[in-house]
Amino acid sequence: MNLRPSDMSLSAFVAGFVAVLVGFTSSVAIVFSAAQALGAGPAEISSWMWALGLGMGLCSALPSLWLRQPVMIAWSTPGAAVLATAAASGGFHLPEAVGAFLASAALITLFGMTGWFERLMGRIPMPIASALLAGVLARFGLDAFVALKSAFALVLLMLATYLVGRRLWPRYAVPGVLAVGTAFAALQGQLHLGAVSFALTAPVFTMPVFTLPALVSLALPLFIVTMASQNLPGVAAIRAAGYDMPISRLITLSGLATLLLAPFGAFALNLSAITAAICMGREAHEDKGRRYMAAVACGLIYCVIGLFGAAVTGVLTAFPRELVVAIAGLALLGTIGNGLASALKDDAHREAALITFLVTLSGLSLWGIGSAFWGVVAGALALFVQQWRPRIAA
Repeated sequence: MNLRPSDMSLSAFVAGFVAVLVGFTSSVAIVFSAAQALGAGPAEISSWMWALGLGMGLCSALPSLWLRQPVMIAWSTPGAAVLATAAASGGFHLPEAVGAFLASAALITLFGMTGWFERLMGRIPMPIASALLAGVLARFGLDAFVALKSAFALVLLMLATYLVGRRLWPRYAVPGVLAVGTAFAALQGQLHLGAVSFALTAPVFTMPVFTLPALVSLALPLFIVTMASQNLPGVAAIRAAGYDMPISRLITLSGLATLLLAPFGAFALNLSAITAAICMGREAHEDKGRRYMAAVACGLIYCVIGLFGAAVTGVLTAFPRELVVAIAGLALLGTIGNGLASALKDDAHREAALITFLVTLSGLSLWGIGSAFWGVVAGALALFVQQWRPRIAA
């Protein structure tokens, strides 16, 4: 692993920053809710940011440098939602939850080391995987235009900047949109930086307690939603971008990192899909072989979040929600379009891929499992019905 600073570019750094901005601001409130529901105080919540920030940062930056491919690790947003709901209804406390984090991480590590998950993903046709990714990301594209309702001038200005940028300087279109949107929000007094204070975050160790109710109500649902709603579309993002990564080893890495950091608050680390798409797209760099630096930049920013959790949280959450939604949707337009084109180009898979896309986009959730999983199930069933032929005995 030798670092080549010449591979870093402004577009790659901005892609990494946008990935952090989108990934963090869109779900940090859910993580805070989960921690509070489990009885965590301010010190423990800061420790969660320390553990999650360092876990995501190191597991993104180091493999990216080693493989020279954009490896993106994130926390499990649906996992945090499961924790918040289960904790509120089941009365679980933080030590029991940490025991559940460890049990879930052990299962993830097992599925990575044995290669079970990668073999399962290898059976999913590429059009179905592309439709899955497009369905996961399309919601962000829709939300970018829905944001016109509440911040018409800001979002319209960002959209105009994007269109002009794509025409005149395609590589720097997204950095231009971010700069213009931030400047406009600042001039309008919509950036709220008054509560930012810099201080190092201190990790807090919580001794795990293993109980059967917590293993059943916390660990198993956390494992299932992390694999089905996070790692599944994460692999789809990697395949759609055309990268060949050691999926089993990356799943194992995320499981081991969670095992190490769970007592400090890292409830679940997994492959990313949404932020990965930002760092793997052409907006990060025209040269596919240099996009890994976007993931490195993202990882370094996550590490800073871990070390200065409260301060960086304040900075990132100071941006208006509409700005974050708009920059996410515009940054993902290319990936959404490529995913749909790949999903629908083959007549034999078109209808099944379209079903996968629509079910995933619908946001359907059954038994705590999100629409990404059900999209693949629906698409696979449709493909089976359309293409299955009974074997005729010789």
